[in-house]
Order: sequence, then C-alpha cells, then structure tokens
Amino acid sequence: MSDAKRTVAAEFRTNGTLTEEGIKVTEQGSVDALLSRGYGTVEDRISTLTFYEALYLQDKGMLEVKDTGGSVVDFQSLLHHYEAKDENAWVNYLVYRDLRSRGYVVREGFGSGIDFRVYERGAYGKDTAPYLILGVQEGKPLPIADLAGVLQKSQSQKKELVLAVINRRGEIVYYSVGELRFPV
Repeated sequence: MSDAKRTVAAEFRTNGTLTEEGIKVTEQGSVDALLSRGYGTVEDRISTLTFYEALYLQDKGMLEVKDTGGSVVDFQSLLHHYEAKDENAWVNYLVYRDLRSRGYVVREGFGSGIDFRVYERGAYGKDTAPYLILGVQEGKPLPIADLAGVLQKSQSQKKELVLAVINRRGEIVYYSVGELRFPV
C-alpha cells in the first residue's frame, strides 16, 4: 500500500453492508465523518453510499464492504453488482474518481441525464454546486435532443454544464457546454 493510501486509511476507515440501494453504514461516528466529507446520504441515522462512492472509498482503503451474510465484497464484485444496475457504472466511477482526486466534492445528479453535481473546493455545505456533469463515452452516440434538454435544465438552474468525455484509454477530458449565440 502506498504512503498516500496509508495516510488516508489511517485518517478514516469504516465498514458498510451491501444492499440493493447502495452500501449502508450504521456506525454513528462513521456516518458523521462520511457526511462531513461529502459522501452518502443520511436517513434515520444510517448513511447510504452510492456504488461509485463505495468503489472510490474501497479503492482508497477507507471502506470495507460486506454482504448481508458477512462475507467481504471485493472491488470487482462490487463493480459487477453496480454494472447489473447501471450500464454506465464504469463511466460514472471513472468520472467520480477523477473529480474526487482533483479535490472536488461530487454529489449525485438530479436525473434527466445529469450524472453529478460538483462543488467548488471548500464550498461543500456552504454554497450550491455550480457545475453539473454529464459523463459520455467516446464513440457512444449522444442524441442532440438529450444534450439540449440537459443544457436547458442546467441553464434554468443557473449552473454550468460540463461534459466529461471518456476516451477508450479511460482518460477524461472536460468540456464546458453552452448555447451558441450569433450576433444579430
């Protein structure tokens, strides 16, 4: 394990249980620590992590996932479980991991094609997310009507739409999307 992973792991480590909705964390200290770092949603004092959050935390050595029988669920098994629920699982995970590694707090999107909301560094919990992210795989068609709908929704919320385009090597390039206006 690298020194960076050891430092993060020593800072915070928790356990969660795999469910159909995501990974449930019940230990209260962990629930509070996850929430303060921008992970999961809390209801009835239980934190539910999305699959991409759990994959990220698991990869960083901060989370151990077990199934309801108590057996440890490794990264590949968790990814396969997520892929059974979402055909864009790998894309979502790659975008989430990249944004988190750049220091952004990344939260679940609003649906309607919006994958993530991204907060400025240090602004989570203090301000709204200024960016909405749409993950796209290179070579996979994206109907212009879908893109226009997502753009309209982001503009109506006064947010900047960003396309996260993943090439075949797993590299991500970000593009700001806006409406083209010609001078009259």
